[in-house]
Amino acid sequence: MKIESITLHHIDMPLVAPFETSFGRETHRPCILIEMRADGLTGWGECVAGAGPWYAYETIGTAWHIISDFLAPMIVGQEINEPIGIVERFASVRGHPMARAAVEAAFWDLYAQARGVSLARLIGATRDRVTVGVSVGIELTLEAQLASIERFVAAGYARIKLKIKPGWDVAVVRAVRERWPDIALQVDANSAYTPDDAPIFRELDEMNLLLIEQPLHHDDIVDHARLQAQISTPICLDESIHSPEHARWALDIDACRVINIKIGRVGGLTAARQIHDLCAERGVPVWCGGMLETNVGRAVNLALAALPNFSLPGDISASARYYHRDIAAPDFVLNDDSTITVPDTPGTGVAVLPERLRDVQVREVIIGKG
Repeated sequence: MKIESITLHHIDMPLVAPFETSFGRETHRPCILIEMRADGLTGWGECVAGAGPWYAYETIGTAWHIISDFLAPMIVGQEINEPIGIVERFASVRGHPMARAAVEAAFWDLYAQARGVSLARLIGATRDRVTVGVSVGIELTLEAQLASIERFVAAGYARIKLKIKPGWDVAVVRAVRERWPDIALQVDANSAYTPDDAPIFRELDEMNLLLIEQPLHHDDIVDHARLQAQISTPICLDESIHSPEHARWALDIDACRVINIKIGRVGGLTAARQIHDLCAERGVPVWCGGMLETNVGRAVNLALAALPNFSLPGDISASARYYHRDIAAPDFVLNDDSTITVPDTPGTGVAVLPERLRDVQVREVIIGKG
C-alpha cells in the first residue's frame, strides 16, 4: 500500500459532564484525529494526548508537532505492506508513544479494510462482545459521588472504577462498598500517593477491591513492588507501563499483578498485543483502559479488548458516557450483560461523519497529496 496523504484534524468536544481525577477537572476533550489515505481507502486513528502534560508529557501541541513534522513525512509516499512496517519506520523516534500509536492505528484501519476483515479478527480476537465497566470521576460531595455511581449501576454497568486522591479515598470507598457490597469495584489513584501512604492502602485492602490502580509515582515500579508485598489486593500498573519492556521489568519484580493496557500509552496496537501476549505467558490478567476516546479510538480499544487475556472489564463504556454527539458512527451501546459488541465490519467498523467533524474542528494540516 502506498501512503498518499495524512491529514491531522485537531478537534475539541464538550463532555456530557465534567470528569475529575487527581490531575484536575475536565469539561472538554481535545484530541487529534489522523486521516490516512492509500489505494483508494481511508483509515482513521485517534491520538489520546491531552490538552496539558498531566497524565503524560505528551500534549496536543507536542503530538501535532511530532506527527506533522516527523512521523507523517517518514511514511507519506512510501510503500508499506503491513503494520510492522510503520513500527520499523518509527523505531528511531524516542518517546512520543501517543503520536506513534495514532498513526499506526490509522494504518491498521486501512490494512484491515484492504483485506476485507474486521480489525478484531485481523489481530486474533476471540470474542464478539467485551465486558466493560465505567470510570467514575471525583465529585464535589460524597452525596453527589454516590448519586453518580447509582446512575451508572442503573444503566447496567457491572463494574465501577472509582477515582481517588489524598483526602478522597478510604471514607469514600467505604461508603461505596457499604452501599453496593457485591458490585465489582476498583480504585484508581493516577499516581497521587507516595510510599508513606501505605497505611491508606492497607485500609483499602480490607474492602474487597478488584485492584488498586497506579497508586504511586507515574514512572515507578520499585516502590510499587514494595507496596504490593504489603497488601493482598492486586496492584495494577497504568502510567508506569510505557512499552513491552516496562511490562516485563514490572512483572519480573512483582511490581503489579494486573496491567492496564492503553494503546496510546504503550506506543501502538503492535506493542499492546506484545504486552497482552507477555502477560498471558506469565498468567497475569490485563484489561483495556480508556482515555475519553471518541468512537474512532473506542472501536480500536474494543478490537484489542476482544483478545483472550483481557479477562477483566475494560474502561471502554458506551459512546453516550462522554459525548452527546460523537464524530463517528455507529455509536456503541451497553448490552444488558454489561458488554459492548465488537465491530465485525472491515476495518475498525466506524466511519467519521464529515459534517460532525467540521463542527468541532479547530485546525487541520495535510501532508501529501490531500
